[in-house]
Order: sequence, then C-alpha cells, then structure tokens
Amino acid sequence: MDQFTSFIENIKALQIVDILIAVAIILLFRILSSTFSYIIIRMFKFKAKKAKEIKESAFFKPLKLFFIILGVYLAVLFLKKPLNISQEIMNLVTTIFEIISVIAFAIALAKSFTLKSTLIVKMRKKAKRQYDDASIEFALKIVRVIIYIIAAFIVLSLLKVDLTGLIAGLGIGGLIVTLAAQDTAKNLFGGVVIFIDKPFAVGDWVQMDNYEGTIEDITFRTTRIRTFENSLLNVPNSIISNASVINWSKMESRRYKVNIKIDLETPVEKLQRLKARVEEMLYNRENILDDSTIVRFDGIDENGINMLVYTYTNSTGYSSYLKEVEGINYKIIKILDEENIKVAHDNQDIYIKEK
Repeated sequence: MDQFTSFIENIKALQIVDILIAVAIILLFRILSSTFSYIIIRMFKFKAKKAKEIKESAFFKPLKLFFIILGVYLAVLFLKKPLNISQEIMNLVTTIFEIISVIAFAIALAKSFTLKSTLIVKMRKKAKRQYDDASIEFALKIVRVIIYIIAAFIVLSLLKVDLTGLIAGLGIGGLIVTLAAQDTAKNLFGGVVIFIDKPFAVGDWVQMDNYEGTIEDITFRTTRIRTFENSLLNVPNSIISNASVINWSKMESRRYKVNIKIDLETPVEKLQRLKARVEEMLYNRENILDDSTIVRFDGIDENGINMLVYTYTNSTGYSSYLKEVEGINYKIIKILDEENIKVAHDNQDIYIKEK
C-alpha cells in the first residue's frame, strides 16, 4: 500500500513530457506492429510476393501482438526512473512480458502445423509417400499438443515454479489419473493404432459391428461417423481399434450375381442364344470387368433350368452400383422377351381330398 501511495505521489511530480513520450512509444509500436511483422516474415519467406500471403502467415498476428506488448514494456522501462518504480514491480512486468511472448510464439508455431500451412504443404509435396489428410491431421494434433505442453513448462519456469517437485508430483499423481482415466487412455491408444494402421480415412464409407456410415473426423478420443440416417455418431477409438472394420470405399469392384429360372420346355437352341446374348451384353458394358464374367446353365430341377449370371463391376459407389445392376437387369429382361423365353415358376401340386 505504501508503494502504491509513493507511486501516485511520484506521478503528480512527474513532468508531463515523460508521460507523453511513454504514450508515444506505445502508439508508435502499435501503429508499426503490422509493418515490423511484415518485414520479419518477408525476411524468411523470400518467395512470397503478395502482401496477402504474408499477412495470412501463422506468425503474422502473434508477431503483431508481440510488438504491441514490446511497446508497452519499453514504455514502462522508460518510466521506471521518473516514476521511481520498484524493482519488484519491474520484475513482475518483465515476467508478464516474457510469458505473453512465449504464449504468442507457441500459438504461432502451433498454427504453422496445420494441413493448409505453407510448411506442411511443402513437406507433403517433397514426401516420397503420400498420406491421407486424416492421418496427417492426427499427427499434427499431437505436435500442437507437444508445443503447448512445452510452452506451459516454460511459463511455469518463468513463474519460478519448482519443476522438479512438479514432475515428481506428476509421477504419483499420474498413477492416480491413469487409474481414474483408463478409458481415456485406451481411446488415446486406439487413436494411435488407427493412425498407424490407417484402416480408413475421412470420407470413407465404413461398417463395423452395429455402426455404418461415412467418416467425418478422427480425434484423439473418438471417431465421428455420419450415419445414413444423417445422425452424427461418436465411437470411442478403443472400440474401433478392436473391431472388424469393413471399408466399403476401398472396394476395387462389386459383384453382380443372379439366378434365372428358365422353363423346362425351352428349346436348346434358344438356351444357347440366350447364353450367347447375355455374355455379349455384359462384355459390351463399359463398367463390367470382362475377365470375371460367367454365364452358365448350372442346374436342372423340376422347377426349370437355372442360368447363373455372375460378374463384377467397377461401379463401387452404392448409387452407381444400383444403377449398373438395374441396367443389366433391364437388358436381360429385354433379351428374354426378344427370344420369347418364359421364366419358370416354382411348381406346387395341391391335392384336395373329396369327402
């Protein structure tokens, strides 16, 4: 309280010129913060020609904040002697300045590790192996967390916190937290397993146990799935890492199979023409894999002659697959109609007992 009273008395005696100079320093750094930031980023980004590209850099806004705080800090340093500011207050101001600088740098560094950042885009172009966005984003999240953890430890050291005692305490507390958060640890480990194995990526259509839909996001704890009912499902990573996952988006082809029952009285010549025309129709379809096509009369029973039509199509999307199946079915019906071939029906004899 005495220090504060002495501080007020000194202000009253302070020449107005000193106050104006301090305010001018703050305003000068505030006005020139964008220019200083622009120059520094331009020094490290030689290929950047447009001002917009530089201002969109992850370091631009944090650097502006740094220069604004620097102006305030220099103004306080300037006023130290005229205001007779105690060393305790100056140490506090210096600590605050250092903490804000560390936080600003950590934010800038973390923002530079995103999918759209220039650094990551360049690294992906130079990489020999291509990784999907979901895997890279998961890795970048881990990097950002590490950056913030390091920044937190630096801030604690600036606040004169005993890190040795804190780390020792974390050793005991970590055991308690681990026991209390086993599910969280399992989900985190499951997320790492998903990142390493890469069973799916964002946008893939997957099916596992009772879950089916499109992958929207993969986080540390859960994987978000957009179901076909348009609801958003959050599945713990620990469940996914232990489940059998069907990734329908990875299909290279889809099977078409149908059994057609032909009337027993159909002449052999017509059966041969039917087989030949169905084969020709399939071979002429753009999305059919010719090597996989099988058309055979593979069975005869009391209900009729069975013709197996078996092939694969590269239309793997559900909608496009149904469209292809529909097209094949239409063609087969048209061929049956043109050849005047009747489809057999199951025969069933009914006996009525007379009284």
